[in-house]
Amino acid sequence: MNAITHRRLSNFKIFKRGFFITLGAAIMALCLKAFFIPTDIIDGGIVGISLILSHITSINLGIFLFILNLPFVLVGYKQIGKTFAISTLFGISLLSVFTTLFKDIPHLTSDPLLAALFGGLGLGIGVGLVIRYGGSLDGTEIIGILLTKTTPFSIGEVVMTFNVFILGSAGFVFGWDNAMYSLIAYYVAFKTIDLTIEGFQDTKSVWIISDNDKEIGDALNARLGRGVTYFHGEGGFMGEDKKIIFTVISRLEEAKLKSIVEDFDENAFVAIGNIADVKGGKFKKKAIH
Repeated sequence: MNAITHRRLSNFKIFKRGFFITLGAAIMALCLKAFFIPTDIIDGGIVGISLILSHITSINLGIFLFILNLPFVLVGYKQIGKTFAISTLFGISLLSVFTTLFKDIPHLTSDPLLAALFGGLGLGIGVGLVIRYGGSLDGTEIIGILLTKTTPFSIGEVVMTFNVFILGSAGFVFGWDNAMYSLIAYYVAFKTIDLTIEGFQDTKSVWIISDNDKEIGDALNARLGRGVTYFHGEGGFMGEDKKIIFTVISRLEEAKLKSIVEDFDENAFVAIGNIADVKGGKFKKKAIH
């Protein structure tokens, strides 16, 4: 068998990745310094542990961020790959440096609720950018990957349990009001990370089964401006041949698609699901009319 070869990243892609990881780390450090630290609010994961330890010991936050994440970089190298480990080490190193350099950042608000909302928003954008471009700023996700191999829990469940424990610990250090504000910040950051990684475009996949497949497919192409793909299937009850129409639309086109399908077959089977990302093809093409 031929060995699998991996293409090297072009210089432009390396620069692009480095730029956005740097930007993400800078945004996260800025939010920690301007919103979280002044109001005693923490994030989940290794960042949350670092904030607690820095508060207790008065040792520079950047030191804890780097040292506590370093073992997970080594694990990431073995479990995920060299590129991920290098990108993660680069991001964590920058985060540690930025939190040290931003020592004179002014506190943007003394209101803990505003700090939780806007700090969580900025934190989510920063972390999301780093993840989107192949790195990580926290080792919690790698813990989840390891534990899912020996436990029946998903990565999300492991990370959530880990973070609930950390955020709960904040109650003993910063007080329970601050722990609840930290929970708000974590939730806002969690949702913002998803939006940053997946984008704001709500894309949907559509599967249609109908005896009028050709007419529906042509209408979707002509009236909605979307290409379609036909799959051959077999009915489960009668064993008859079926054609399955597949296409991808935006959320705003869903109502029009249903109307088009009903024009040709009111009893057609239509299944619509969300898609995180779409690349290639002619999806960007606009509807003709």
